[in-house]
Amino acid sequence: MPNKHFCQGPECHTKPTQSRFLKSRGVLRGRYAYATLDTPEPNQWGWTPQDSDKFFCSQGCKNEWLNKNMECVRARTVVPFINHRRESQGYAKVTEESNYRSYTTIEKIDNGQIVE
Repeated sequence: MPNKHFCQGPECHTKPTQSRFLKSRGVLRGRYAYATLDTPEPNQWGWTPQDSDKFFCSQGCKNEWLNKNMECVRARTVVPFINHRRESQGYAKVTEESNYRSYTTIEKIDNGQIVE
């Protein structure tokens, strides 16, 4: 297991992207955060990850989490921490052919039928 937290984004595991899709089980799953738990060091361009980057896979997930939990932060109440990789069931990879190339998308399926 990598030296990273699972992404805390509330909708991370529902976004149909290639990096979240696990073909063998047909599920979408959340990603790891993009910064490690170790003390951050600047990369080759001089960028140093912030402490909050240890908990989110993208700025979009960080903003979604803030939008959902800002009232808890203001009230200084406990926000639950996700200790496991979340998954969304019922997805399949669909390839469509055109005259020039093939396009691969990830679609939600329900009873064997693709949901639009």
